[in-house]
Amino acid sequence: MNDKIDKIIYDALEEDIPTIDVTTDNIFSDQLSEGVLIAEEDGVLSGIKIMQRVFQILDDEIYIKVINSDATFVEKGDIIAIISGRAKSILKGEQLVLNIIRRMSGIASLTKEYVDEIGNRFTKIIDTRMTSPNLRILEKQAVLDGGGINHRMNLSNQVMLKEKHIKTVGNIKDAVKLIRARVDQSIKIEVVVNNFTQFLDSIHTDCDIIMLENMNNELIRKCVEHNTNKLLEASGNITLERIKSVAETGVDFISVEALTQTYKPLNISLKFN
Repeated sequence: MNDKIDKIIYDALEEDIPTIDVTTDNIFSDQLSEGVLIAEEDGVLSGIKIMQRVFQILDDEIYIKVINSDATFVEKGDIIAIISGRAKSILKGEQLVLNIIRRMSGIASLTKEYVDEIGNRFTKIIDTRMTSPNLRILEKQAVLDGGGINHRMNLSNQVMLKEKHIKTVGNIKDAVKLIRARVDQSIKIEVVVNNFTQFLDSIHTDCDIIMLENMNNELIRKCVEHNTNKLLEASGNITLERIKSVAETGVDFISVEALTQTYKPLNISLKFN
């Protein structure tokens, strides 16, 4: 498991159990139990591998039989996994596991809705950096499980030239030239534009991607028609109702803030036999 994910889990366990579980540790000793993870509504699963790691950290003798894995669509009533082992270990991890799986599955399910709505394999749905602090790696994994793809993970692995950056340098052409000379050639450069003039300025630079921010469909289509060889990303005011029409303009990517901002946690329960 990724070291960053392990840190998230250890920090969460320490937050929830700073010393002992004063209820569970004073009632249970080594009694065995079995819990069944059940989907209480339809959706796409995410966080199953994280759930396995949580219980492995708590008690490496817990046995988990996974019935439905990450990125799987489940219906209400489907069994996701059967968890067997010491009752006290399962109880200690129960809420953390549910918190993670419900939220990650909520993101995956919403992402799948957007992916299905566009109805083509050309346009890719991508996420943003609008994630919960310190949980980005989990939330972006959930987007992948829902069929989307990840935008830049952080400020270090891709350049994004916005209005303030460009104004500081002077213009789009000089901003791209400056940044291209200073970063590794493997790092992609994206320029954010808000109008057609800025778009035309961008296609004649050495950037890799152009973000068409807060444009209506007519203007997006115009940019697509005049594009040369740049990847195009539509962003801003993207809703489930609008996304199909945006995809039909011919852009390569559509970034959706809602994936990690307005999702509803998927209803999943852990019931003991």
